[in-house]
Amino acid sequence: MPAAVAVGNGYGKLVGSTQVDELGVIETPILLTGTLSVFRAADALLTYLLDLDPNAISLNPIVGETNDGFLSDIRQRPITEQHVLGALASASAELPAEGCVGAGTGTAALGFKAGIGTSSRVAPTGVVGALVQANFSGVLRVLGTPIPAPPSPSEPTGNSCMIVLATDLPLDARQLGRIARRAIFALGLVGSDYAPGSGDYAIAFSTSRQPPMPEQDLKPVFQATMESVEEALLNSLTMAHTVTGFRGNTRYAVPHDYLLNRLSSAGVLH
Repeated sequence: MPAAVAVGNGYGKLVGSTQVDELGVIETPILLTGTLSVFRAADALLTYLLDLDPNAISLNPIVGETNDGFLSDIRQRPITEQHVLGALASASAELPAEGCVGAGTGTAALGFKAGIGTSSRVAPTGVVGALVQANFSGVLRVLGTPIPAPPSPSEPTGNSCMIVLATDLPLDARQLGRIARRAIFALGLVGSDYAPGSGDYAIAFSTSRQPPMPEQDLKPVFQATMESVEEALLNSLTMAHTVTGFRGNTRYAVPHDYLLNRLSSAGVLH
């Protein structure tokens, strides 16, 4: 499928990205995991793919990561081949779970517990869908209103955000690169500070086999991309719950009543 990768800040270990840059296609499922499990996940994905094609001698697994070492015992590299094969076997067209699930179990963003978030928007002739693995710093903003997290005695190690964009719009690799860059821009809408140690990546792909759409028709696609990523990031926070993990470290979920009170005081709720 045609695909592209956009890099906001390249402090990450996105396996397979250079071939996507070179050829403009993806040829495997996309996996997300924790930083030090990325290579085991890639190897397990290869096992899965080699079993499907006995003649394959070159494959480009795509595996992204964020550093969840504040809540996870990341040095143990807990993800095994069976975890990966189980995830691939259970993949479906149903709506993904959100919050503290899968690769989002140990992540935090903007001072609060975060996780996996999803959203989508209808563009004039198709749909743009977004899935995020949120794990970055900054001050949360909702509808332009700052929602500061309470001070923490210990800050998590590592940042990053993985964004996956899927669309049925007819876009070529170059156009997918354009919408992937808009996904990186959307991090700023929710308050990301694009920290120097953050690995911020967006991967976009299209399922369409039609000729690419005209450039002048991309404006609503850009808007759909930014809106879906912004909402997915917010969902990753509001669907998460407080988690205590490695060494007793705790990351608290954003309290919904606190969020609503801040928005009400700012006059942005109707």
